[in-house]
Amino acid sequence: MMTLELKEDETSIHKAAAILREGGLVAFPTETVYGLGGDAFNPDSARRIYAAKGRPSDNPLIVHIADMESLDRLCPRIPERLHLLADAFWPGPLTMIVEKRPELPSETTGGLDTVAIRMPHHETALALIREAGGYIAAPSANASGRPSPTLASHVWEDLNGRIDAILDGGEVGIGVESTIVDLSGEVPTILRPGYITEEMLSRVLGEVSVDPTLMHPDATARPKAPGMRYRHYAPKGSMQLVEGEAADVTAEINRRIRESSLRCGVLCTDETKALYEGGLVRSLGNRNDLSSIALQLYRALREFDKEGIEEIYSESFPAEGFGQAVMNRMLKAAGYRILKTGGNKQ
Repeated sequence: MMTLELKEDETSIHKAAAILREGGLVAFPTETVYGLGGDAFNPDSARRIYAAKGRPSDNPLIVHIADMESLDRLCPRIPERLHLLADAFWPGPLTMIVEKRPELPSETTGGLDTVAIRMPHHETALALIREAGGYIAAPSANASGRPSPTLASHVWEDLNGRIDAILDGGEVGIGVESTIVDLSGEVPTILRPGYITEEMLSRVLGEVSVDPTLMHPDATARPKAPGMRYRHYAPKGSMQLVEGEAADVTAEINRRIRESSLRCGVLCTDETKALYEGGLVRSLGNRNDLSSIALQLYRALREFDKEGIEEIYSESFPAEGFGQAVMNRMLKAAGYRILKTGGNKQ
């Protein structure tokens, strides 16, 4: 298959929409990461998405819409909580899970009786959704398990020859996937942290719970989101997070790099970059600007892959507010390997 490279203009959006209506797959930009889109009501499109990504078929796809009227075709009863959150955060980086209508293919929802829905805050994405018929099923546009794409070139690295087209919208604005909140139960539950934080959701809804497996793996507990059972965001090299006092963290990373025979990389911040003595050092930005950290994370992991980095050491960040989303992605990328600066591991 030849993958078309399309620019972000009206003609390209028309062409991309036509591909989607015919059952093809198109990668497109959103404000979070690039998505891999197919017709949400075409089961063959869903199957093609799973095949192109190498994604397990029980991992539901998010249905992207462009207006509130589109909800009627997706769910039989629209919860009041959805309206409250939509008023506050849509269009935006928030995905909501509700009961689905039977006519929505089970291939799109991973066999579940619920559907995940999002209205992106990106003009190209919204224009494409409208032009394609109003319903685009789209996970992130990367090979399953790899860091999500924040540039069209990342999609090209993973999916060239596997999908019909890539709509190039430049760099995304946020850099980590949307917050997912499950509204199908009694208490709204965050299944994936993102830019829309627990505190922001609580201000609108009141009580909100968080899936306890998001930050701490538990062999006895099953994540509520099927996709969270699988490896995500991972670079090719082995990655560890290092926790402790700042001086202890830099000293421990420097010691380990000196003693390693492998090609090493360091993820750090502007404040500490000059303190590292070896390895390929990559600053994610200012420690106090989590938006910068989030935007640079996946790009840095992909750059380490290109450079053949075999061992990665990363500074960690407070898991509060948006930091919860950043640390969730870092923990998943590291396989939950945490190195305490006393030499103890978790």
